[in-house]
Amino acid sequence: MRLSKYFLPTLKENPADAQIVSHRLMMRAGMIRQAASGIYSWLPMGFKVLRKLENIVHEEQIRAGHNPMLMPTLQSADLWRESGRYDDYGKEMLRITDRHGRDMLYGPTNEELITDIFRSSVQSHKDLPLTLYHIQWKFRDEVRPRFGVMRGREFFMKDGYNFDVDKPSAMHAYNRHLVSYLRTYERMGLKAIPMRADSGPIGGDDTHEFLVLADTGESEVFYDKNILDLHLGDREVDYDDWDQCAGIMEEWTTPYARTDETHDEDAFNEVPEDRRMSSRGIEVGQIFYFGTKYSDAMNAKVVNADNQEVPVHMGSHGIGVSRLIGAIIEASHDDKGIIWPEAVTPFGVGIVNLKQGDDDTDAACEGLYKAAVKAGLDPLYDDRNERAGGKFANMDLIGLPWRITVGPRGLKNGVVELTSRKTGESEEMTADAVIEKLIAIYAEV
Repeated sequence: MRLSKYFLPTLKENPADAQIVSHRLMMRAGMIRQAASGIYSWLPMGFKVLRKLENIVHEEQIRAGHNPMLMPTLQSADLWRESGRYDDYGKEMLRITDRHGRDMLYGPTNEELITDIFRSSVQSHKDLPLTLYHIQWKFRDEVRPRFGVMRGREFFMKDGYNFDVDKPSAMHAYNRHLVSYLRTYERMGLKAIPMRADSGPIGGDDTHEFLVLADTGESEVFYDKNILDLHLGDREVDYDDWDQCAGIMEEWTTPYARTDETHDEDAFNEVPEDRRMSSRGIEVGQIFYFGTKYSDAMNAKVVNADNQEVPVHMGSHGIGVSRLIGAIIEASHDDKGIIWPEAVTPFGVGIVNLKQGDDDTDAACEGLYKAAVKAGLDPLYDDRNERAGGKFANMDLIGLPWRITVGPRGLKNGVVELTSRKTGESEEMTADAVIEKLIAIYAEV
């Protein structure tokens, strides 16, 4: 993409109403614009990152054997009355009446709707286990929306639902989701810690939140610092292997890690003092097992192997896809702007032309741009007739991991400059060598 043809309305000053780093930088980098309180338009660069995160979530869900689908944003209030949650959910639910007087709602979550879909389609244990999920916009009418996409009213979320014949099978689904989430966050360049949490209005006794450590996090968290050394990496996982999934669950949940709602001071004090840590955390996902709560209320049953009709065991599992962008920025930025991990960057490399209009410099930039496109590096070429300082500041603000700087002085020596946004280190090399190096870097992502 050529920057002269791209819609990237960056801001030089911080918006007055932006209280945290991610909100300030997303506004300044031209990723979002507020449409109403807690509701944002996603501009081209923000939308591009959102789609990258969505694709990673889809890939890891499908790898775990889960079925993608799509449910509507509006739901019938009758289903929520059937489960007993319509009156209990509170003012966060946006309630709507259609032209025929039917009560509707803008879905904050989908347990009722997915249970209705399941009970109308599945009758036998032979069709289980089954996990269905979608990635869809949700709405919760927060009393005080703030922090940009971190605590908005409209948000983009992956929510999935497992159906199993009994509790052991459902707990395997719970473990399987924990493993798939760990892999998802690692692919995004995030360290998300699973922590014992409170279930809130979803319900159920077993639940873990995934939190990214950041000073601006809304939750106070307590953890054994040894958990920071755990990584899935390239480990091969068989999601049908109950023992392997349970083993990974045990590995990640044995070290103490809890949110303030479930914090146990006595248990925490059993952790060696030098490993006891407290911080703030940003919630980016949560998994639940709630047994037969919804299947009992909504009569969702299957015939088991003994030819008995039993309620299915269920769980739900969410990832805040739009919120993840804010979390990534909170965890990866400096005073100049965003620092994107390679896996989620909107563009793989930025190309800066230091002397727009100079025949040799223009030709070199065009050659680099075409080579980068051909190599699949998705470059952003700053071909504007602007000062070099402004171009550098803009690249630092939007945070692309790598920048290629092309100027007359370097070209006389047959080199261009490759700069890492994360370290600030620069290296001079030939144009061909730059492309080869970037291809190798992104091959490992």
